Amino acid sequence: MNDAQLTPLVEMAEALLDAARRDGRRRILGITGEPGAGKSTLTAHLIEALGPQLACAVPMDGFHLADAPLRRLGRLSRKGAPDTFDADGYVHLLDRVAAARPGERSIWAPSFERDLEQPLAGALEIPSHVALVITEGNYLLLDTEPWRRIREMLDQVWYVTVDQAVRHERLIARHERFGKDPDAARAWALGPDEDNARLIAASAARADRILTLPA
Repeated sequence: MNDAQLTPLVEMAEALLDAARRDGRRRILGITGEPGAGKSTLTAHLIEALGPQLACAVPMDGFHLADAPLRRLGRLSRKGAPDTFDADGYVHLLDRVAAARPGERSIWAPSFERDLEQPLAGALEIPSHVALVITEGNYLLLDTEPWRRIREMLDQVWYVTVDQAVRHERLIARHERFGKDPDAARAWALGPDEDNARLIAASAARADRILTLPA
């Protein structure tokens, strides 16, 4: 993404920061879209442009259930589906993030360690002085409990899309990069990931903005 493409998105994020400065209330921006659409990349670009004193990221992926409980629950073969996350824990964290005031202690959030394919507790700091928190993930607009509560907590939600062939290529490459052989990577990207993608795409109408990102 070049500067010309990124600039209007940074300006939209800065408008949220301006609103936070006016009333002293932290803003939460959600970025959602199908797997491989570019959510994490866009979030990283925005954080870099705005600076860590003003903004930080809290990905939904930290609320993946670990493999051990997924295996016990019989859900490991579709890891990444809505019921393979601690959605209530994510809702609770966002509630804390929204309620935090300057001068209070930092909030600590989990991250998802791609090399291990496992969540990692207490890995991300959300300092109280940060006025904009960007949370990105697949199911921010899902209209089922407990996910539907998330939409109420977010000041804006941007739904990002990209060319479908590019999205599939990215997913396959990602799965290969983190240990799957090429056949398994393709099968997962076009199987469980695509099942989730259809569910996510059906929620797009609830977004504030739909953004088509460059390949």
